[in-house]
Formats: sequence, C-alpha cells, structure tokens
Amino acid sequence: MNGRIQIAGSVERITYYNEENGYTVLRLKPESRGMLPFKYASGTDALITVVGHLPEVNPGEYLRLTGRWVSHPRHGRQFQAEQCEQVLPATIEGIKRYLGSGLIRGIGPVMAERIVNRFGVDTLDVIDHEPERLQQVLGIGKKRVRSIIKAWEEQRAIKDIMMFLQTYGISTSLAIKIYKQYGDEALSVVQNNPYRLVQDVHGIGFKTADKIAQALGLAHDDPARIEAGIAYTLNRMAEEGHVFVPQAELEPEAAGILGVETSRVADVIEKLESGEVIRREKITYEIGEAKQASEKTAVLREEQAVYLTPFYYSEIGVTNRIRQLVQHPQSRLAGLQRHLTAEKLTTADSGLRLTEQQLMAIKTAVSHKVTILTGGPGTGKTTTLRALLDLLAKHGHTFALASPTGRAAKRLTEATGREAKTIHRLLEFKPGEGFGRNEDNPIHADLVVIDEASMLDLVLANNLLKAIRPDSHLLLVGDIDQLPSVGAGDVLGDLIDSGVTAVVRLQTIFRQAAHSLIIHNAHRINQGLMPETRPDATDFFIFVKQDPDEAAELIVDIVKNRVPRKFGLDPMDDIQVLAPMYNGRIGVSNLNQMLQLALNPPSSRKAERRLGGRTFRVGDKVMQTVNNYDKNVYNGDIGRITAIDTINQTMTVNIDGMPVVYDFLETDELVLAYCISVHKSQGAEYPCVVMPVLTQHYMMLQRNLLYTAVTRAKKLAILVGTRKAIAIAIKNNKTTHRHTALDWRLKQ
Repeated sequence: MNGRIQIAGSVERITYYNEENGYTVLRLKPESRGMLPFKYASGTDALITVVGHLPEVNPGEYLRLTGRWVSHPRHGRQFQAEQCEQVLPATIEGIKRYLGSGLIRGIGPVMAERIVNRFGVDTLDVIDHEPERLQQVLGIGKKRVRSIIKAWEEQRAIKDIMMFLQTYGISTSLAIKIYKQYGDEALSVVQNNPYRLVQDVHGIGFKTADKIAQALGLAHDDPARIEAGIAYTLNRMAEEGHVFVPQAELEPEAAGILGVETSRVADVIEKLESGEVIRREKITYEIGEAKQASEKTAVLREEQAVYLTPFYYSEIGVTNRIRQLVQHPQSRLAGLQRHLTAEKLTTADSGLRLTEQQLMAIKTAVSHKVTILTGGPGTGKTTTLRALLDLLAKHGHTFALASPTGRAAKRLTEATGREAKTIHRLLEFKPGEGFGRNEDNPIHADLVVIDEASMLDLVLANNLLKAIRPDSHLLLVGDIDQLPSVGAGDVLGDLIDSGVTAVVRLQTIFRQAAHSLIIHNAHRINQGLMPETRPDATDFFIFVKQDPDEAAELIVDIVKNRVPRKFGLDPMDDIQVLAPMYNGRIGVSNLNQMLQLALNPPSSRKAERRLGGRTFRVGDKVMQTVNNYDKNVYNGDIGRITAIDTINQTMTVNIDGMPVVYDFLETDELVLAYCISVHKSQGAEYPCVVMPVLTQHYMMLQRNLLYTAVTRAKKLAILVGTRKAIAIAIKNNKTTHRHTALDWRLKQ
C-alpha cells in the first residue's frame, strides 16, 4: 500500500480548500470498487478521502489521481495525491454526474439524465463533435443547443488554460480570471507575453508571470523582463498610495525584485521614459527645519521623481485646475457674496442653530472658490452643509452633491434631504467611453460639494476638476484625520498643506454628540489618549482577550448572540466586523469563514457553490470589490445573496433593494462581507462595529486606522483584544508617508 498508485473517480464534495496554496481535502467516489483498500469494501456509498495540493475542483468533476495511501492518526486512511489530472468520465453514471453537476451552463441533473439516456457512453463525444444531435432530446431546441455549445467550449478553454498554468502554481480561480480577461486568446497571450497578466489580471503578480516567462525561455536580464519589473514596482508602490517613486528608491527596489544589477535598471528606465511609459522630474520639498543663527530655515531635498505617466499628468492636471479655479476672477456666487457682505449671516437665515465657526464656514464657502471643511465626528459638518445648501436654494443658486462611494452618497442624501450621487455618476461615466462631463461639457452648478473627500484619489480628483467650470465654487468636506484614499495620492492633505485653498476646521463638539461615548472616545483617540470605558456605558465597550483564537470565538459570540440579545440589533444587517489585516486567526479571511458558519450555516434548503476558492451560499453577506459600471455596482457595496442558479450558472445579489445578477465567471468581484477591512469601510456607517485589536496586528496598528474604525459606528462600538494593542495604535501617529508632489507644485 506504500507504493505510488493511480485512482480515478468523481468528486462527491469538497471538505476544505486553501485558496492561497491549493491544499484540498475532498471526498471522491471511485469509478471501481477495486480501488478501495479492504476496510472500505463494505457498503454501497464508499468514498475515498483525498488530500493534497490540487487545482480547484467542484463536485461532479472527474479526476485521475496519482499518489499513495497514508494513515492519518485522527482521520484514518487517506489518499495523498501527488499528481492530478481533470479528465472526462467514461461510465454512464459518471457522465450523468459530470453533466448534472452544474459545470456546463444550461444542463442540470434532469436534462443530464435525458441526454445520457439518449446517447449513453457516447454522450460527451456527441457534445464534442455532433452537438446538433442534442435536439433529439426532449426539451432541447436550437437556442439551447447554441447555449450548451458555447458553455462546453468555454469550459474546455478554461481547462486548457488550467492545465497549462498548473505547472506554474496558478490556482483555478486565477485561470478563470485570465480566461475572462482574454477569452479564446487567453492561452496565446500567456505563452507570448505573460507579463501582460500583471497589468490586466487582478491577483497575478510579477513573480507568477516571471516564473512563466522564464520557463518559456526568456533570459534573466532580457530588457522586456526588466521593463516589466520596473512597471510592476511602480504599480505596487501606487497601490500603497505613492504617486511617484524617487529614482534612488526605485532602482534598488526593482533590482531586488528582478535579481539584477542596479545599473541594468537605470539603463532600462531611460528606455521606458523615451517610450512614455514613465515620466521623470526633479522635485524639491521640505524635510524639516534647521536653525541658522536666530532664524529657522527650511531644509530642502531634491529628488528625481519617477512617475507612471497617468499619475504624472493627473498631478499636473489637478495643480493647474486648482490654480485656475482659485485665480479665476469671476464667481457664480458673486451676488450672494455681496449679500453676505451687506447683511450679516445669522442662524435665522437657515433656521438651524449654528456656532460662529459654522457661520464662518458658510461665508468662506461662498467667498472662496475652493474651500475645505474638515472636523471630527459631532462637530457639525453636516449641519453646516445643510445650512449652506438652504442659503443657496433660497437665493436661487444651483449645486451638485457627490461622494466617492455609493454608500457615502446615500448617507449624504439622507443627511441633507437632497440628491447626492457618486462622483462617477455625477461625471456621467460610461464603460469604454470614459467621463461624459469634462472641460467641454462641464457640470452646470454654482457650487460642487464633495463629501468624504479624504477618500478622493489623485486620478479621480483630476477628472472631477476637469468638469468644474472656472467660475464655479468647490467645497470639499471630510475628516482629514481618517485614513487617506485607497488609490494613489493624498489630495485632501496636500490641498490643505499647499495653503492655496481656504480651510475651516470645526472643533466644537455639540452637546448632544458629547453624550456619545463613541464620539468622545474618537476624539480621545485622535488626541493620542486611551479610550474611556464606564460601568454605565451603553455604546462603547472593550472586551479584553489576549489569545487570537479566543478573541475570534468571542467576536462570533458577540455578533451572533450578545449584541442581538442585549441591543436588539440584527447580526447581518446592523453589525459589521472590521479587521486591520486579512491574514491570521483574527484577520478578515478567517473571521469571514467563522461568521459564515455561525450566521449562515450550510443547509439542504440553501443552494451553495464553490467559486474562486470561496463557498458562496444563499443568504450570505457579500461585498463588491471593484467598480462595475455595467451593473451599476461599486467597490464597497454590500448585499445579500438571494439565489444561486447552478444550471444557468448565475448568482443573484440584492444590493440596496436591487437584484444584481452575476455570471459565475464574474463572482471574483465578490467577497464575503461578514468581516471587512477598515480601509473598505471608509465612507460607510453601521449601527454596530466590532473590531479585533491585538498585538498580532502590530504592523497595521495606527491611530488613524483605529480612529476611522470607531467613527464608522453609529450606535455601538466594541473593541476585542488588549489595551496594550490599543495603546500601540494610539501612540503610532506616524501615518504612512506617501510620495506626492501636489502640495509642492501648488506652492510654486
């Protein structure tokens, strides 16, 4: 039993699958009983437990496995697979199971039985070579035959790609993404230019593409390889928020990734610049102050900045358009400016009780072309905005309201009672066409208001500013102390630092807000102080747990039992778990699995499907991770799965009351959302936020991250972890530095 043997059969169910390394535990129904060890021979439903690093498979698929029998001390006899080949079944029963498993769109168990009853063991050969004969089967017409042919070819193409990529350790989910990106050209793209995958396919990094390229014979120091490595390094830095990379940093970083001499990188940088892939510019900025005699003098540093071309032109564009707005002599609010100069603005004008600071903010927005309104929770940003909009409406002025995300736009609509849109909708974005609003077709509004402006990245800011008329006003509203944008840049911070815009920071916490321990502690965290807890607290709690496993179990109990029982909140709709990191026992991935099992366990009454290494089940809470303009859903939108159609291979998700239908090949855009990262929560609010804060998260423990998480909670904030970890986060006020030059350009 210790030698290598071969077995074959159909996958009955997947017990475990690790998306990162492909480690799988599955139950296999063998094609013949002779494959079973003696102890399995009794019974009619004998199944084999198979373990090993396998491509992602689904129940019903047919496998030929090479490996050996091993004995596990706890789980008994298992087949340890060393090689796996996905093949077509040869028996009538196997073909029925294969076709009826939902692998082929348009064929379910009933139709599979009819087809196999008609064609027997020749069924797969008929589908392959004479598919028009399928019309001989009851219920299959010409239209359905075309659909089955398309699905069969699609499935075969994916299998071909998978078999090719399996050698390079690429998972099935990534193979599907590659097919989705390139269609029938997928295999030739991978073989001819694997580095394209890095730019075109989310989830494939340079190292994976490089492994394929070198296996195909590309030299280690080939200029094409070095070009790809430099572009990858710049893109990776952009994902960390950097608009440019100093060449002195870029060269050793790229050389380290490529394993070549730094001089080779420098040579290729010149070539990339001549091909306009990158742009370079010498920039000078302050890095501190030096005392000379009795005066302080700025210490300047000069850098050779290397930009990916789109970021360079976006930074130049934002600089020029902000200057144009600020310096333009005409204002569409000139009449209102004269009115406010002649008559003092009072709270009576708006019907809202406003502080002097809020009144000053309104005057500033009317008298300055570009204004930034910032402040922490409870300081009255929304009330100020409502009063400003009332004033504009009263005097017949027009305005447009927008936010970077759909959730933030919805909140803005609810808070002001006026329609707010996402920035993409405001700019009339259309897939394949770009932004409909621009300098030739600007937004018709006297004032454009952007809420949650800390989320505004450089490229989007440039497209927004293109569409604002030079005589219009722009008001950016946001909390500068929150996390910066997910995309490259620090637009709000740079605009404030530049000194070219008017800035009003609201600091007074309103009395009704001061009673909230959430708001009180948010400000304490922002000031570098530990949050307070009180015996009579009703909205802010800290549960101390040091062990990650115990903390994870407590979080599940809090979400499933404690909060619903004490506060009457719904575990799915009202409670959101946020985590600083994705990996680890208390990371996003593991908490999602635990919460899914606790809140939406498997049931014979609920359809489910493994897609991209994840199990999706009817009732699951899921989040959209990219903007999909065709479906009108956006990065960060959260919904619930309402249906999974395994025959037509679609999944329906209810997002904000609207059913959104996803093809199975599109579900890589979705992730479970019982737990999400703090970054993904930006622009949203939840009745209850639960967050683990343990020292295992030390790499991500920063003050602005903890502050952002706490300010997402409307009614209840619960931290689970240690006071030491909370203290580490609060003390760490060194926000990650981003290489940007927008403030430097505006100061010139």
